[in-house]
Amino acid sequence: METQEEFVRVRLPRSGEVIGEIEALLGASRFHVVCKDGKKRLCRIPGRFRKRIKIRVGDLVLVEPWTVEGDAKGDVVWIYTPTQANWLRRKGYW
Repeated sequence: METQEEFVRVRLPRSGEVIGEIEALLGASRFHVVCKDGKKRLCRIPGRFRKRIKIRVGDLVLVEPWTVEGDAKGDVVWIYTPTQANWLRRKGYW
């Protein structure tokens, strides 16, 4: 019997980016995100994701901290699907 491997394409964090988990939905396209570096950031979502992808508490996202107030604020640059989030958890990225 052959085993089939599951191939998942996942965008990994580049320099200056960090993986985080949505903690609270605040409205007006803003979220509280707990990042892997241990900081809690107020993040906003760009218009290209706004009405296309549903975001829920517990979803994994890729956050780019701002240059000013980077410890407290950031932008969501990628939203991981449940399959990608499971892969990230299995491989130890989150």
